[in-house]
Amino acid sequence: MADWAAGKGARHKHVDIILLAPDLVHLLLHMTLDSRIDKGSKARLVGALAYFVSPIDLIPEAIVGPIGYLDDIAVACLALNSVLNEGDNHDIALEHWQGDRDLLEVIQNVLGKASDMLGGRVWAQIRGGFGKKG
Repeated sequence: MADWAAGKGARHKHVDIILLAPDLVHLLLHMTLDSRIDKGSKARLVGALAYFVSPIDLIPEAIVGPIGYLDDIAVACLALNSVLNEGDNHDIALEHWQGDRDLLEVIQNVLGKASDMLGGRVWAQIRGGFGKKG
C-alpha cells in the first residue's frame, strides 16, 4: 500500500485516508482481543474486521486496488464511532491506536468525507447496515 501511495496513488484525493487501513485493522484486532471490551462492542468490531478481510464487499480491492479499502475504512470508522463512547472503550482504543494522527479526528474526518469518497449510494448502503438512514 505504501508503494502504491508513493507511486500511482500519490495524487489520489483520498490517499491519506487509504493509508489509515493498516492502523485501523490493527486497532480493530487488538480491541476485539481485549478482555475489557464488552461483548456487544466486540461484536460490532468483529463485524468491521470481517468486512475488512472479506473478499466480497461493495468496492472490492481485488478489482480496484487500494482504492477498494475506502468502504472498509468507512465501516471500521462507523463501528469504532459506535463503541468509543461506551464505558472505558475510548481509553482502551487509545492504548491500542498505532496511528500518528488523533484517533477521534481520524474517525470524524472519514465519516465526514464518506459520502464524497464512496458516493452517496454506497455510503447509504453502509450506513443502512448500521441501522442509520442516509
